[in-house]
Amino acid sequence: MRKQNRTLIVMLVAISTAAVGSYGVYRAVLQMPVREVEVASVNVVVAAQPLAMGTRLHPNQLRVVAWPSRSPVAGAFSDTKELVDRGLIDNVAENEPITMTKVASLEAGAGLPPVIPEGMRAISVRVNEVVGVAGFVVPGTIVDVLVTVRTSNGTQDEPMTRAVVSRVTVLTAGTKFDQEKSKNGEPIPTSVVTLAVLPDDAERISLAQNEGKITLALRNPLDIGPTETKGVRLASLMTGKNAEPVIDRTKNRVVARVPAPSAPPPPSVYTVETIRAAKRGSEVVK
Repeated sequence: MRKQNRTLIVMLVAISTAAVGSYGVYRAVLQMPVREVEVASVNVVVAAQPLAMGTRLHPNQLRVVAWPSRSPVAGAFSDTKELVDRGLIDNVAENEPITMTKVASLEAGAGLPPVIPEGMRAISVRVNEVVGVAGFVVPGTIVDVLVTVRTSNGTQDEPMTRAVVSRVTVLTAGTKFDQEKSKNGEPIPTSVVTLAVLPDDAERISLAQNEGKITLALRNPLDIGPTETKGVRLASLMTGKNAEPVIDRTKNRVVARVPAPSAPPPPSVYTVETIRAAKRGSEVVK
């Protein structure tokens, strides 16, 4: 038998043996029983569906799940009976654990009252589409409250506008507690906005609402500086001897300046020496 034939036979036998062995191992692995590793867990109550702030909890809105005990949830509940008929003071997503910081006490009830922070008051102001910043004043936004009134200036009444309360949190817009309509940046039409304010600020807003016209100015939530203004009168706003100069508020802005086009270069001029007969001269050629 040739050497090449013997080598081929040995290779075929080796491949066949490896294939049979691999198949046997594969079948043995499939027949092995699955081992289930038990993880220590505790019962935690989670929301069975998305729940909005102010909702009174019912048993069908809650369910109990097994939660790994090595990653405990601070303030979690283990029995749904501890949460029934309690009001939510914050929005809760589906399958999110409901903790003590998310619910009010049983005596507080549901709706808006348990949402009001301790030491503060809720006051509602009537607004229209313009006053409500075109419908973008939604629960959770921060606003300044401005009032326009007519003040006595010598012998005549003069309109004046001033910010009376700064950095006010919006509790509700109309009767909506949640922000479902505003998730995609869409406005929410409303006629009443409820604000969370201190008692002194509640008095300011109440007086401003009765004696003048309320306007809401929407703020960036990261802007924590107070609004410190002296107000503006009609005389200082319009032209006249008492009018204040218009302030340039674009000094800190970066403006891209386009360079002015440069004038075209003058045409090149050449001087050519000419000799006619015995006379020499020069001519200018452009």
